[in-house]
Amino acid sequence: MHEQEAVQKRTFTKWINSHLAKCVPPLEVTDLFEDIKDGVMLLALLEVLSGQKLPCEQGKKLKRIHWVANIGTALKFLEGRKVRVHRLLCIKLVNINSTDIVDGRPSIVLGLVWTIILYFQIEELTSSLPALHALSSSASSLDSSTSSTDTTSPPVKRKPLPPMQGGARKALLRWVQQTATKRHGLEVKDFGPSWRTGLAFFAVIHALRPHLVDMERVWRRPNRENLQEAFLLAETELGIPQLLDPEDVDVDKPDEKSVMTYVAQFLKHLPVPKQSDSEGQTVDEYTLRPPLSREQRKSLRELKMWLDQLERDAVQAQETEGNLAQQYQLFKSLRVQLEMMRKQVEGALQSTQRDGMLTVDQALVKQAWERVSNRLLDWHLQLDRSLPAPLDMVGTWLHEAEGALRQEVTVQQAHEVAASTVHRAIEQHKVCVIAWCSCSILNSFCNTALFSF
Repeated sequence: MHEQEAVQKRTFTKWINSHLAKCVPPLEVTDLFEDIKDGVMLLALLEVLSGQKLPCEQGKKLKRIHWVANIGTALKFLEGRKVRVHRLLCIKLVNINSTDIVDGRPSIVLGLVWTIILYFQIEELTSSLPALHALSSSASSLDSSTSSTDTTSPPVKRKPLPPMQGGARKALLRWVQQTATKRHGLEVKDFGPSWRTGLAFFAVIHALRPHLVDMERVWRRPNRENLQEAFLLAETELGIPQLLDPEDVDVDKPDEKSVMTYVAQFLKHLPVPKQSDSEGQTVDEYTLRPPLSREQRKSLRELKMWLDQLERDAVQAQETEGNLAQQYQLFKSLRVQLEMMRKQVEGALQSTQRDGMLTVDQALVKQAWERVSNRLLDWHLQLDRSLPAPLDMVGTWLHEAEGALRQEVTVQQAHEVAASTVHRAIEQHKVCVIAWCSCSILNSFCNTALFSF
């Protein structure tokens, strides 16, 4: 598969899943070209995006005729939608038909998904920018070029884009330039190579949440390090899914459609207009949030280095030969070290921000803590499963139950996402309880243990 086609497949799949997570129960696409064939996932996506209920043929024994009918319903729905920019305009799906989607033709599937992204995200978000009306004309951007079989980024000498697509692209690019990159001396002239260093992503985040980014610190760092941290920061602080992988952006020609899809999400987080304080003076919401001191940032970085070292020690300990008792002792030693630092980590992760968000250094510490905690948890599960029966079953059940209890619902999440998270947690609890009640071997073991006392 062509590399840029593969990048689009990954990005578009993550974008789709970020919306399908709102379904009850949540849905997930694993292979875009296969999972879209029967039209069920596609119609579910359009229902989430539009808020409308669509007819859908469902069931395990669906035949090709039902797949074609579902895809036809989705295409008919899209063609019936209207784009309101200057006036109502229909979405035009050129060179896209039901049988091509049912056959899973990569270029056609990617063209269809790109059309959906353009309409439901990029067009709708950029149409609210003041610059869009001056940049766009009356022709629709959702024309044949949006469903083109060419999935690569456009070369320097390219055919002219339809005016409104050019308008949406230019509006998004102009917004990035005027609000984020120019003030830092960055030249961003496209949605490809200009984003390779990761600095442009930091500049956008800084424009929205100035207290989160120290631009001087990120200026001379490696590309991959910047990209990884920027994507994590945007997800942790703004709730923006990590649609891009650092290795997909740190290339000579990053895929423009993928980068546009990701960058457009930041438009949902434009700063709140200035407010008046109690004395009637106008103040910026974010000037009321004191940044972390240099000593605090240094302490956080040292804490992250300690957690990273503990993770490396855990990896090395797991590879050390020894019997089960010795492995348990190694695990216990590292687990005790981690627990001794828990209060310090919890204190370091106390937000100083009015909205409860973490700074980038705090977010990195949180990620390092979760990473080493999960590694030790997996190691513990592996050790418990090595126990003789029925203790191995007891250990497995306890880990599953603890995992269900650890499910968190972030208060900053949208209502639909929070509801979906709660639903998944409840279902997981049900599975654990059923497993406990049906475990006759475990009950027998517990009765024997009690009787022995």
